[in-house]
Amino acid sequence: MGQTITEKIFSEHVGRKVKAGEIIECSIDMVIGNDITTPISIKAFEDSGVKKLANPDGFSIVMDHFIPAKDIASANQAKISRDFAYKHNLKNYFDEKDMGIEHALLPEKGLIIPGDIIIGADSHTCTHGALGAFATGMGSTDMSCAMITGGNWFKIPETIKVVFTGKPGKHVYGKDLILEVIRLIGVDGALYKTLEFTGSAIPYLSITDRFSLCNMSIEAGAKSGIIAVDDTTREFLANKNLARESKEFYSDDDASYCQTINIDVSKLEPIVAYPHLPSNGKPISQAIKDNLEIDQVFIGSCTNGRLEDLRMAAKILSGKKVAKKTRLIITPATQNILLHAVKEGLVEIFINAGAVFSNPTCGACLGGYMGILGEGEKCIATTNRNFIGRMGDRSSEIYLANSAVAAASAIAGKLVDPR
Repeated sequence: MGQTITEKIFSEHVGRKVKAGEIIECSIDMVIGNDITTPISIKAFEDSGVKKLANPDGFSIVMDHFIPAKDIASANQAKISRDFAYKHNLKNYFDEKDMGIEHALLPEKGLIIPGDIIIGADSHTCTHGALGAFATGMGSTDMSCAMITGGNWFKIPETIKVVFTGKPGKHVYGKDLILEVIRLIGVDGALYKTLEFTGSAIPYLSITDRFSLCNMSIEAGAKSGIIAVDDTTREFLANKNLARESKEFYSDDDASYCQTINIDVSKLEPIVAYPHLPSNGKPISQAIKDNLEIDQVFIGSCTNGRLEDLRMAAKILSGKKVAKKTRLIITPATQNILLHAVKEGLVEIFINAGAVFSNPTCGACLGGYMGILGEGEKCIATTNRNFIGRMGDRSSEIYLANSAVAAASAIAGKLVDPR
């Protein structure tokens, strides 16, 4: 019997052929922490009595959720990680001097490499599967184990094969493809499984689309999402000083899958996920019939805060104005993306349209700051979750959509079809 990509990556790390369902121990190539989750890991690390990180070059701290600090509590929380990074002279420590959302910044820095095993104390660590790596979120104490030992234990997940065929139509992106998957199988349909995205539609997907796809695998309950390396992946990695050698793995023709899902993307429209679950997806042609007026639009996050998203938004917003009763907040995912947005004139378009353009931060996505929703307010967001109270008051509502839907709706002041 052949192997899936996931089984092959683990086999490479374990040193023998393994299969789904096995419980193994293996080394980890990159451990990722942020300003919220890392302090718990640091405490566990220091309580253990260990003085040195097992693999300091394979450990990253990215200050992104509440940075720059929004209040005294977040400042003190950040200080714990900052002091630890300085104490251990961490090479891969990123704060205000070179900031960004962890799942956008680390691929940009060449720290995410095909064939890696990656863990992070953040559920959207699965984003990095877009580069042909096994990447998954764990708890902070699991992370401390990797800090201490350089490895951890895993139950190798079974794999669901998602076959995308056809060519995506106008304004249909990776965000819409993953919202359709979640609509079909639900928020627990891939529980503790890998979603392997394949099919003739994959070459049509940009690297931004692929990051969005893998990012929201966790919203289907998946342990990870993964896409095999191809020329699009290699082009993204081409000019980066990679921290390790790239290793490309491909599923065998006779690999064993626990389920196969077939989706013809040529038949898809932009999709909007209604409150209060990412699985509540509606095609845009159906959703606009609700004549949904909105108070806020948020374009950003580790799902859709990349340069391609900002370019799309700017193209739609150019020469237009945000509706009188609607707020538009745009947050780039990294400083590098911010710089490109300035150089390309995107920021000028946003500001002239009446948008707020901020520094890179998770911020509004998790209801942290810079975009909190008030009582009963409605928001169209390019983020990944629309749970009750996710972005503010428990009576507020979040509608998940792609960047084109978000930008067009900001102009109209209500949910509209960007096509």
